[in-house]
Amino acid sequence: MMRLLIVLAAGAALAGCGTEPMRELEALFNPNRGEAALAVGLKQYEDGRYAESLKNLQTAIGQGLSDGDRVNAHKHVAFIHCAANRERACRDEFRRALRVNPAMELAPAEAGHPIWGPIFRSVKAGR
Repeated sequence: MMRLLIVLAAGAALAGCGTEPMRELEALFNPNRGEAALAVGLKQYEDGRYAESLKNLQTAIGQGLSDGDRVNAHKHVAFIHCAANRERACRDEFRRALRVNPAMELAPAEAGHPIWGPIFRSVKAGR
């Protein structure tokens, strides 16, 4: 208990410090709101609630995410657009994901999807 109080006191004393270790410490005690919206959006996606998922994924992106989470959010937004025959929006989301991580690849099951697999390959090849 005493150790936790010392860590919290040190964190409070250094709260104005913008160093990476302080940001990591803050993230442990105050998770990013974007992460919560991402988790909800991904669960809704898995449950087939795509309209709700789309809103939460876009909210998550707007609230801030780590690069890996941002790629995942853009990828799922792309999937939703592709499945709804919104090819331009689908391509735009894959481009956004690839801007964050140019080495991004789809998982084998995702890459084999008949709708977004070819669109992703086309967008990636056009980079």
